[in-house]
Amino acid sequence: MRIGKVRLGGNLLLAPMAEVTNLAYRVVCRRRGASFAFTEMVNSEAILHGNRKSYQMASSCADEGIFGIQIFGNSPVSMAKAAGILENTKFPSIIDINAGCPSPRIRKTGAGSMLMEKPDVLENIVRCVVESVTVPVTVKIRVFRDVSQTVELASRLENAGASAITVHGRTATQQYSGLADHLYARRIKEELSIPVIANGDIRNGAFAAQLLEYTGCDGLMIGRAAMGDPDVFLRIETFLENGTEFPSADCDQRKNRLEEYLKLLESYGLEKNVNLAAHSAWFTRGLAGSRSFRKSIQNVKNSDGIISRMEVLCSES
Repeated sequence: MRIGKVRLGGNLLLAPMAEVTNLAYRVVCRRRGASFAFTEMVNSEAILHGNRKSYQMASSCADEGIFGIQIFGNSPVSMAKAAGILENTKFPSIIDINAGCPSPRIRKTGAGSMLMEKPDVLENIVRCVVESVTVPVTVKIRVFRDVSQTVELASRLENAGASAITVHGRTATQQYSGLADHLYARRIKEELSIPVIANGDIRNGAFAAQLLEYTGCDGLMIGRAAMGDPDVFLRIETFLENGTEFPSADCDQRKNRLEEYLKLLESYGLEKNVNLAAHSAWFTRGLAGSRSFRKSIQNVKNSDGIISRMEVLCSES
């Protein structure tokens, strides 16, 4: 799959997720089959004000390889300036514009999915960002209730210079409830000449294969299904290649992934930036005894303590 001048190693992308896709977790997912990964959404205004945390969120390293930075904001000028700064200081391969975040906190600032309700502003943001950087610019959107209105917006974004569009098949008001409707991605793919990436409820290889066939999309973006289960990329990739559906990771495999993630957090100096208990809990979703595990680590402040408790969980499962 190619986005502009950037050739990806495949067509399975890790979605940008706030407080999830830090550098350590992106590297874990890349090692497990993710073709490409985006940072958490980075506040464009914070970049302009030299905010240290925001700059750190946009950082990468050689372990990751090529990567993308997602930015959010409501000002074409500010977002263009921030994109230029990030290109010259963090060296991303792609800049993504967040026009899909349904969080009320983000929407009330006029950013995220609120931009879809101001298509002239969003179109101008895309055009200005494209003019300010040399790397491809992509846009992640949600959908309107009206399919044709969504297709029209996507077409405007392509004309403004977007190199690819990711479509999450839910409206902003749905947030993450109900099921994603991928008819929107199919209709957009039929109309646009740039790559279109489908996003929403992609959890296994069989569904991924059906979705690619149904929509004709160029790639798939996986978000919540990858939280605590980075092997989801390898399972989907294997199914797409030969039709083999591997079972989900067992407790010991998840423990190994969690240990790898915690070590990377420490290696990159990020362990104090995340809620270790909350992040560790991702890896036990659906496991017997996961509730007692979550309670047992609430006051644990170090990785070794968390891993020792997960070893107990696995021995009892």
